[in-house]
Amino acid sequence: MKAELIYLEDLTPGSVYKSLEHRLDAAQIREFAQRFDPQPFHLDEDAARETFFAGLAASGWHTAAITMKLLVESLPLAGGVIGAGSELSWPRPTRPDDVLHVVSTIMEITPSRSKADRGIVTVQSDTLNQRGELCQRSVARLVAFRRGYSA
Repeated sequence: MKAELIYLEDLTPGSVYKSLEHRLDAAQIREFAQRFDPQPFHLDEDAARETFFAGLAASGWHTAAITMKLLVESLPLAGGVIGAGSELSWPRPTRPDDVLHVVSTIMEITPSRSKADRGIVTVQSDTLNQRGELCQRSVARLVAFRRGYSA
């Protein structure tokens, strides 16, 4: 079942959107790292024990990619999730066997002064593991289109 699209006028500050879950395992961590972030703490459990992370950890960019997938599914903005800037932090590493989900909160809505068909929505998206621990926080400015305009 396809999610109903969300338009600018559907959003209100304080609204919360929760995603489904994504289970991460060591094989996924290594596969992503081999392709995009080939560092020892993402590739090899033994080598990772001797690093800052003291064990295998997912790349922050891997966590961000999973977050994006979960965000697109849980906050299906009409016209797509289009970024206009973001602050990103990783307060704790994402580990093998973590089960991630995203909780997104609408922080602010600013209608465009020059384009009547859209606005900018500030969204805080917290990526949490199965223990409710914060693995990533993103505060993003997203383009949101009004109903009745072509995106």
